[in-house]
Amino acid sequence: MFAISLGDDGAELRPLEPWQAEEFLAHVDRGREFVGRHIVLPDVVHDLDSARAFLRSYAEKAAADTGRIYGIWADGTLVGGVLFRTMDVAGGTAEAGCWLEPSAAGRGLVTRACRVIIDWAVEQRGIHRVEWLASAENGASIAVARRLGMTKEGVLREKYPHRGTRADTEVWAVLAPEWRAARTAGA
Repeated sequence: MFAISLGDDGAELRPLEPWQAEEFLAHVDRGREFVGRHIVLPDVVHDLDSARAFLRSYAEKAAADTGRIYGIWADGTLVGGVLFRTMDVAGGTAEAGCWLEPSAAGRGLVTRACRVIIDWAVEQRGIHRVEWLASAENGASIAVARRLGMTKEGVLREKYPHRGTRADTEVWAVLAPEWRAARTAGA
């Protein structure tokens, strides 16, 4: 398996695969309440079978070239992840997302990991538009979108039903030419 360094702190980005279901479940359990405030992952992954099924669904997406999932490891422990929830290579669009357990928050891990996967999507896969959807209440996710140079395109009012309430969803995106220009300017 490959690992991509996310910087001098030793954090790594690696594929997250079905054989890692036990480690994935332990990670979800550590961040269950924190992560579940804004996304459905902890409600979907609640035991070993559901963890395996979730990771298997992304293995199938990877095989079909319609999605990807990667884990973020810090100090040898799985602490979060980034993904392409959807990928339409022919249409040139992908939706990126993330999650992180509380012990790893505030270290820039998600931003660094997203830069890696967006670079790959734009430069290797020819993706033209990378979207980011976040609950309007999820300030951390919105901050990542900003740090990635995305543009806020609008708000989908009460779009996302989550734990008994409907949340507004902010839509952010970056286009390939914008991504490349920002990467060149920062190099």
